[in-house]
Amino acid sequence: MSATSTPTTTEPTATEANGGSPPPPAGPRIIRQLPPQLVNQIAAGEVIERPASVVKELLENSIDAGSSRVELTIAGGGVELIRISDDGCGMTAEQLPLAVTSHATSKLPEDDSLFHVGTLGFRGEALASIASVSQMTIRSRAEGAQSGSQLDIRGGVIESPGPCGCPVGTTIEVRNLFFNTPVRRKFLKTPQTERGHIVEAFTRLALANPKVHFVLRNGDKEMFDLLPTPRWADRIEAFFGAEIAESLITIESDDAQVKIFGYAC
Repeated sequence: MSATSTPTTTEPTATEANGGSPPPPAGPRIIRQLPPQLVNQIAAGEVIERPASVVKELLENSIDAGSSRVELTIAGGGVELIRISDDGCGMTAEQLPLAVTSHATSKLPEDDSLFHVGTLGFRGEALASIASVSQMTIRSRAEGAQSGSQLDIRGGVIESPGPCGCPVGTTIEVRNLFFNTPVRRKFLKTPQTERGHIVEAFTRLALANPKVHFVLRNGDKEMFDLLPTPRWADRIEAFFGAEIAESLITIESDDAQVKIFGYAC
C-alpha cells in the first residue's frame, strides 16, 4: 500500500495577488515636500548624465565668466577627477555658497527678463546638481579681493567654507562623481569611453570660442594646448589638420534679428 502526499497550498501575498505590483494604499497617500538635498540629486539626473555633462557645464561657466584661459584636467574618465581652472571674474566669499544653491544665478539681468540672455547658461542648476552627486571643492577670488575663498561640498552638504590663497579666477574640482548614487555610476561606460565623450564636449566649446586659450590634460598627459586666435580657421586646423581647414567653405548670413557664421566642407 503506497502513501500519497496531499499537496499543500499557500495563500498568495498581497503583491502576488495584485499581479506583481505592491497593493494600493489603504487610504490617501500623504504628500510631503522633498528635502533640498534629495531635490538636487533628482535634478542631477536631468542635468548631469555623465562626466562629459559636468565638463560642459563647468566650461560654459568659465566662458561666461569672461575667461581668457581655461585649463581642464581629468582622471579616470572624469569619474575620479574633473578640475577646471580659469582666469575669469571670480566670485566673492559671499557669493560662493549661493553658487551651489539651486536657482541662483548671476547670468540673468536684474529684471529677470528671459529676452535678454547673452550667456551659455542661466538657470542656476548646474553647480548645485553637480555638488549633490560628488565631492566638490571651489576656490575663487574676485578682482580686487585681498585673498580667495574656498568651499568644500560633499554630496550637497557644505563642509568647510573659509579663506584660501589663489589667483583671480575660479578653480572647481569634482571628485568621485556619483559616489552617493551607485545606480547612476553603474550605467557609466569604461574610462576610455567616458574620456571620449569629454573630449567631444571640450572640442565643441573650444571650436566655438577661438579667442580663449584652452588646455586639456588626461592625468599628467597633455592632450590639447590651443593658443588663442582671432581666426576660427586656425582653431579648426588645430583639431582637424591643415587639409580640412584649407578646404572649408565660409557660410555667412546677417539680418536684423539673426546672424549666422560658420564653415562647411
